[in-house]
Amino acid sequence: MVNRRGITRNGCLFAIVVLAADAYVGIPIGKTYFRYLEYKDAIPQELRFRSGQPNERIMQNLKLAADSLGLPEEASKVTITRANGEITVEADYQEVVHFPRYDKVIRFQPRVTDTY
Repeated sequence: MVNRRGITRNGCLFAIVVLAADAYVGIPIGKTYFRYLEYKDAIPQELRFRSGQPNERIMQNLKLAADSLGLPEEASKVTITRANGEITVEADYQEVVHFPRYDKVIRFQPRVTDTY
């Protein structure tokens, strides 16, 4: 008969608890950052194809992109600046990630510059 002290089982239980805690925190924050990266990727794409369009048209398309990604209303309020053959698009918004006893506020400031 083998003497089992239970060390391995407790070590495995600890690893599972740590992994579950990482997933519990990481998944909501990861989804938030993923939406930010998709929005930040949509901005240069919009500039590449529509930099010759009026600013209002670019703002409208970026508002639609922010809405389709489920971003807050502030994300669709972009500032467009044209100077010296460059166009710059900036936005500033916050997202709140909710946890049972804590709310984490994450601020995003996408800024993209392109030539036209």
